[in-house]
Amino acid sequence: MHRYRSHTCGELRSSDVGTDVRLSGWLHNRRDLGGILFIDLRDHYGITQLVARPGTPAYEALDKLSKESTVRVDGKVVSRGAENINPELPTGEIEVEVGEVELLGAAAPLPFTINTEDGVNEERRLEYRFLDLRRERMHRNIMLRTAVISAIRHKMTALGFNEMATPILSATSPRAPATSSSRPVCTRASSTPSRRRRSSSSSC
Repeated sequence: MHRYRSHTCGELRSSDVGTDVRLSGWLHNRRDLGGILFIDLRDHYGITQLVARPGTPAYEALDKLSKESTVRVDGKVVSRGAENINPELPTGEIEVEVGEVELLGAAAPLPFTINTEDGVNEERRLEYRFLDLRRERMHRNIMLRTAVISAIRHKMTALGFNEMATPILSATSPRAPATSSSRPVCTRASSTPSRRRRSSSSSC
């Protein structure tokens, strides 16, 4: 089994019931209902609900952790039952009964909540940008931008454009020497002769 995961947190379905799995992610939310601990584990791909029962090592380990701590868990996929299905989650028909927990990184108390889109001061968000980018809306925007840029690149490639990296000279400070970096540029050679040659380059 892989060191950190056998499945992603958005992958498990009812067909996986009875499977031993390993998941890794952020501790998104925690609820203690009647002594049973329910954990929402989040990664880039989605959320899976974990279950830890009182008196088990997993319960003791998860009960002490703060939100956004990073953990690896081993457990068995079980069915939630018809009355407990969460239709808002792709993984809402199952949960994972945790048998083993490994703490990969403990989180300090959060300056604002990650699992809700409440009104947070913008300066606060910028100060803790690494946390702000974990929020669902920000993550969705990042992935949308990725998809749009990817679609543009594929379309331009299909139209015969080639992407090349051209150097850009820049200075990191007034006294620092110029440094070179690369900027992608898409070009397409024109087969139509003309008296005035115009650049066919366009920035991606």
